[in-house]
Amino acid sequence: MFVTSNVPSPTSLLSLSFVFPQGMAFSLLERQILGIHGLLPPKVETQDIQAMRFQNNLKKMTDPLQKYIYLMGIQERNEKLFYRVLMEDIEELMPIVYTPTVGLACTHYGHIFRRPKGLFISILDKGHIRSILDNWPETDVAVIVVTDGERILGLGDLGVYGMGIPVGKLCLYTACAGIRPESCLPVVIDVGTNNETLLRDPMYMGLYQERDHSQAYDDLIDEFMEAVVDKYGQDTLIQFEDFGNHNAFRFLRKYREKYCTFNDDIQGTASVALAGLLAAQRAIGKPITEHRVLFLGAGEAALGIANLIVMAMMEKGMTQAEARNKIWMYDKHGLLVKVSLPGTVQSFLDAVNTIKPTAIIGVSGAGRLFTSDVIKVMGTLNERPIIFALSNPTNKAECTAEDAYTLTDGRCLFASGSPFGPVTLSDGRVITPGQGNNAYIFPGVALAVILSGVRHISDTVFLEAAKTLAEQLTDKELEEGRLYPPLSNIREVSVRMAVKVVEFVYSNGMAFRYPEPVDKDSFVRSTMWDTQYDSFLPDTYDWPAVSFSPKTN
Repeated sequence: MFVTSNVPSPTSLLSLSFVFPQGMAFSLLERQILGIHGLLPPKVETQDIQAMRFQNNLKKMTDPLQKYIYLMGIQERNEKLFYRVLMEDIEELMPIVYTPTVGLACTHYGHIFRRPKGLFISILDKGHIRSILDNWPETDVAVIVVTDGERILGLGDLGVYGMGIPVGKLCLYTACAGIRPESCLPVVIDVGTNNETLLRDPMYMGLYQERDHSQAYDDLIDEFMEAVVDKYGQDTLIQFEDFGNHNAFRFLRKYREKYCTFNDDIQGTASVALAGLLAAQRAIGKPITEHRVLFLGAGEAALGIANLIVMAMMEKGMTQAEARNKIWMYDKHGLLVKVSLPGTVQSFLDAVNTIKPTAIIGVSGAGRLFTSDVIKVMGTLNERPIIFALSNPTNKAECTAEDAYTLTDGRCLFASGSPFGPVTLSDGRVITPGQGNNAYIFPGVALAVILSGVRHISDTVFLEAAKTLAEQLTDKELEEGRLYPPLSNIREVSVRMAVKVVEFVYSNGMAFRYPEPVDKDSFVRSTMWDTQYDSFLPDTYDWPAVSFSPKTN
């Protein structure tokens, strides 16, 4: 569970180089008691005025990376103000604190570095990870996001520069689901990098060595998992993020029954993609069992999505074999098949013409491979083609929203991993594309897991999350072209998801925290962190009139 943060002493306040946790919002009495009177301008400001200044400064900036640097600076100086502004304008600022801008920030991490955030563990620390965890100032950590930096978004191996991803991810845990920031721990495990550019960069901040793939790497991860549980408890949620494909599945299989863990690239992506398909079936009027899905890419995201689609089809009565026959994958080696197909499949376009899918899902990270010909053929084959270009960041997406809509006369059901703006068609119609952002899934799931004491996270949890997300899309939003609720509503979306998942895990015997809450909606909402400033005044009170009266015989 969460703990209330300690009120800092005047000494600790001053040790932060005069960076005060709520700026000029300290009252006169607080300033006097804390010994900081005179160290701030005389004016006592409200958080409203501070937020206005913050927002005005952001509006003056045009460069996304400069916005990112400014936002992260505010987070360091005034955490509650940062989250207030982020939550109030989440649709505009999520692309800054997370994808796509966080990818740019990761590539420049050593050049824009200001102060360390999170925990850095290297392979040279093997045998001493528990003592490194002891150095982290917070003792009640509930959730950890960990990466080894090998596959950052679609950008490849960024080594220790990948720390931007856990930091950004945990920002969304707090902004979207109200998980207390002091309960969140970002971690990067540095075992080297195979990125030659970084190994030649004097600004690089990690180990100057090639990535270690030996048994020592596995032993390091084992030690990390054991140290986390020993330090913070068995129900500590450990989210794996942006590990290489070969390690992502391996670690998920290895740890999922031993620890409270999930891989967002596999399971979170799967859940949000399935939610989009479930929303699309409402628009088309065709059940998911009647769809044929062709993937571009066959890595962790594709396999995770395919697995959850199969589960959803089986829930509707299909056998596993029947469901798997609805799924096809095409990667750099071509179409992955066990049987021969009529004709020659030498390109993705050939695969589309041969398989005649109702949906194509791009998770290749290879850029614009949904060509105009591919999109046009999908529009010919289907009255309402489903086109998901899910690769991140934006320049890695398989196609743009504009291409998808214009080349299908606005008939397609489109979703992307990174945001695209509304598209105006030649007939004047304006369509709002859906963004299949994992942030619709992982904050709400994590909040539910933490609150209910789940120790092992089943794929059925992510199936439940997908159905819950799809149900929250209104008919009006579907008519606008959306396949997901507006990001501006994501906090409420996350709360409702957490409530549903809490209900699900208790009813299926997965929860270990008792007694079971009766009113789960009130229970979830009561735990959520808010951005109101705390009082720094000590607890003061009067005694009844007491005077010394010596005892007499």
